[in-house]
Amino acid sequence: MPGADDSARSSRPPASVAGLGEVARQWTRIGATGFGGPPAHISLLRELCVQRRRWLDDAQFEDAIAATNLLPGPASTQLAIFCAWRVGGVPGALVGGAGFILPGLVLIIALAVLFLSGAPPVWVLGAGAGAGAAVAAVAVQAGTSLLPASWRRATGDERGRWVVYVLLGGLAAATVGPWLVLVLLAAGVAELAWRHGLGSSTGALHAWPLGAVAAIAATGGLGALAWTAVAFLPSFSFILLGAERFDRLAASARVRAFLDGAGPAAIGAIAGSAVPLALALSQRWQAAVLIAAAIALLVLRRGVVQTLLSAGTIGAVAALAGAPLPG
Repeated sequence: MPGADDSARSSRPPASVAGLGEVARQWTRIGATGFGGPPAHISLLRELCVQRRRWLDDAQFEDAIAATNLLPGPASTQLAIFCAWRVGGVPGALVGGAGFILPGLVLIIALAVLFLSGAPPVWVLGAGAGAGAAVAAVAVQAGTSLLPASWRRATGDERGRWVVYVLLGGLAAATVGPWLVLVLLAAGVAELAWRHGLGSSTGALHAWPLGAVAAIAATGGLGALAWTAVAFLPSFSFILLGAERFDRLAASARVRAFLDGAGPAAIGAIAGSAVPLALALSQRWQAAVLIAAAIALLVLRRGVVQTLLSAGTIGAVAALAGAPLPG
């Protein structure tokens, strides 16, 4: 069972540290190319931080996903800021967070101006509908890519509970949506109770809400910076004030047990979010785009950005050819 070795690994500093210039480049790249929202962000952050640069290991990344999904606010933004903190400390968190957020802000302002000027071009609507159709496949890819390493960390009878937590997270994301955090908490508490007993316990086009575009458009774009500050200041605050403490807490056997329950549930939730995303598609051609995106990501192993851009291009061409658009 996970013990001192896993706890030490979770609190260990990254194998290498990037300069602020590198953080600015990489996090801005993800902010500018992370079409598809949280599923795409998670895939791109894992590809950068775990697979290519090895700044974090799989355990640290899963812990970060679990923790940020339990915080109020945009979880993928908090995950990006936390990863940047792991790489570059407080300066890295500030630079990386800004790089991650600003491309989406610029694009949202541009879209607001476009919508204010009248009916947007049909190809823009088609590109959004096409890329949006592929997001469910990205969610499946993001979730399933996290499963193998998480499974390997579970041993013996833990694996039975691990399966339950993953399934519960997926079912919650597919059905209860806003109440997902309660399921993640329940999974963490269940694993904590199993190991220690409750009595001994002490303790860039982001998937921004459409309401954000409407709010910015309603103010002619002048309220964009204020809205951004309100939306993202808590995310910076949570990470900057709590990241170092989280690292120390992760060394606790009880916190480790909680994360070993909440983490698999969060992974299941990422994959399970594909269900409502797929059910929201209203046009048959979007279903075809989703199937093609799933094949590209899961069978052909194409990149997330390439797949989303291709889906957006297909959507733009379909709209120009007269295909019906979502209402």
